[in-house]
Amino acid sequence: MSYINFQVGEKFPLIIKEKGDGGIFQYDVNGAMFILKLSKVDIIAVEAFRTGKVELGLFFEKNIIFLLYKIDGVINGWADSPYTIHFHTEDQLPKLEDVKEKTLSLYLVHSELDILLSMRTVTLPDDFFDRLIDSVKSQQKAPFSKDGYVADIQQVWNKYSSEEMYEKAIAKHEIEFDIEAIKGNDEQN
Repeated sequence: MSYINFQVGEKFPLIIKEKGDGGIFQYDVNGAMFILKLSKVDIIAVEAFRTGKVELGLFFEKNIIFLLYKIDGVINGWADSPYTIHFHTEDQLPKLEDVKEKTLSLYLVHSELDILLSMRTVTLPDDFFDRLIDSVKSQQKAPFSKDGYVADIQQVWNKYSSEEMYEKAIAKHEIEFDIEAIKGNDEQN
């Protein structure tokens, strides 16, 4: 595992190839992470991302994992982020056996400035994380082509809305409003 320093208010330390607004999900050697890139963000959205209610789901079809998300005060309707393990290099592959840290790191990044606006880490329940690992293992065993992957994503998006994917999700988890994060912030002031 490599060490990367994430500091709110500074340039996001990872390279993000995708341009524009949207969510990016990945699971690699450093764990599970979700990056939400937005160009129009106010202080309320930043705080909502850090402390607000977050709903998550995993949808798996055509050997593609879709992380479904709804973040009160930031993304109020359902949205999704497709993922496959096949874009990782060998040294970036996640350790799928005996996972000890079942967390998801969430990052809110200004999409035009590449500045980290907010972050939080949440612990996922065993059943959610187990479904993620099972889906990644299934991806590893299946044949893969980049063109086929892009076409399959389009087919899934044509077949289902993000809300419909959530209804058919293989795992769901709700993270409640984090009052402790607010208390900790008040104590610093």
